[in-house]
Amino acid sequence: MTGAQWAPQVEALSPEFTCLTPDLPGHGTAADVPFTLAGAAESVAATIDRGAGASALLVGLSLGGYVAMDVAARWPERISGLVLAGATAEPVPPRSILFQALAEVFVRVDPAVLTAINTWFFRARYPASIAEPIIAGGFHFPGGAAALRALVGERFIPRLASYPGRTLLLNGEFDLLFRLSSAAFADAAADARRVRIPGATHLTNIDRPAHVTAAIRRFAREVVGSP
Repeated sequence: MTGAQWAPQVEALSPEFTCLTPDLPGHGTAADVPFTLAGAAESVAATIDRGAGASALLVGLSLGGYVAMDVAARWPERISGLVLAGATAEPVPPRSILFQALAEVFVRVDPAVLTAINTWFFRARYPASIAEPIIAGGFHFPGGAAALRALVGERFIPRLASYPGRTLLLNGEFDLLFRLSSAAFADAAADARRVRIPGATHLTNIDRPAHVTAAIRRFAREVVGSP
């Protein structure tokens, strides 16, 4: 998906904070840019430089969370705090089998079919205020497959351990693949807090937008203050 998935948080937080939602390489407005982990991290760092000034609170869900850890490890001075949602599972064997399997689906199934399924799913499950921005942003399966494959074999606990700032780990109650391994990430981080989002799956920020927004707001006020 694209940065449009953060529409509920942007609407709620923009009166207090400057909110930037860049599309990662291979997705949305950057769909024609090949995805690499290093390239994605560099694009996020460039977004911070252009739009956030000296530093930013960096928030990432799933792929975005892994990219956020790479950014924080490479440029810790640019990150005032990390919020990682659904990104607390190392994509190494045996878990990497799931990453690779999803990538295979993305490249082997007709994109029109996948788009139709996703469009139906988001409209059936979520209100229009959440679903329609996501659908309008589009679903980028080749970029998603490249991103999943780029993660496989990488280890992110060492990246998180090298970041000296504060980290908030968000995981959905039903997102067991990531939630059950979150303790290892929390233990490795310099200063981490774990929050379980009740009733949420992997898509925590749209399953329970109010819960996630409130958690981000509290954390942001603690680490960067309120304007």
